[in-house]
Amino acid sequence: MRLLILALLTATAAAEPATIRVFVALADNQTQGILPVPAKIGNGNDAPNNLYWGCSDALPPVFKASGDWKLISTGKGGKDAVIERVTFLHKSGKWRMVADAYRGAAIRECIGDFLAALGSEVPVAEFPLAAYIGHCGLMEFSPPPESIARRGTGRDAIVLCCKSRGYFAAHLEAVNARPRLLSTQLMYPGGFLLRAALDGWMLGESSGQIRQRAASAYARNQTIPVKAAAGVFADLGGARQTDEAGRPPGR
Repeated sequence: MRLLILALLTATAAAEPATIRVFVALADNQTQGILPVPAKIGNGNDAPNNLYWGCSDALPPVFKASGDWKLISTGKGGKDAVIERVTFLHKSGKWRMVADAYRGAAIRECIGDFLAALGSEVPVAEFPLAAYIGHCGLMEFSPPPESIARRGTGRDAIVLCCKSRGYFAAHLEAVNARPRLLSTQLMYPGGFLLRAALDGWMLGESSGQIRQRAASAYARNQTIPVKAAAGVFADLGGARQTDEAGRPPGR
């Protein structure tokens, strides 16, 4: 009987979805060095209407509209800097995505939390990937020193902001994170890009394949050729990413 109970507990643990963390710094005309956007979508204290959270191409609306992801909770974040937290579950049951909307004025804290999460000691199998979406605040400031003080367990990272390769690559290396999608040009970091990237990442595709998925999504959104869209993203190359059992990281 004890063996049966142990087997059931083990099966339950194995079924627990791995967590994908997403850190979104809301666009803010007043406190960020962004090109000003219309006031309604550039208020960093108004998540429901913000360019990076409430607009149709932003993360929550994009994932709500996807048949692959189900919204399972919406609520306040764990601290004042986080206005809202949403949690989605992938239809496979293997992946849980937890995304936080940070006040625009808290962009440095948001980036710091993103880097610190990558450097955490949580096993990769439980927390295999973190993403940042928003303005490239590192154009104006350095990350908090404590956020890059620890080398993590080797999880993956996606950074959707302008010229993220040049501004984030060294910090990702410092926290032992593996970049899977970075940008080389000015760009619009819509939530549709993360959805396209995750479609490939969950299949264990290479960074090159993920880049092509992002390029196709960006081309459709911006109405430009795919070749031009591909130039927006860094060529990270790399082989198909799997664990010893041939599964994507974390599963």
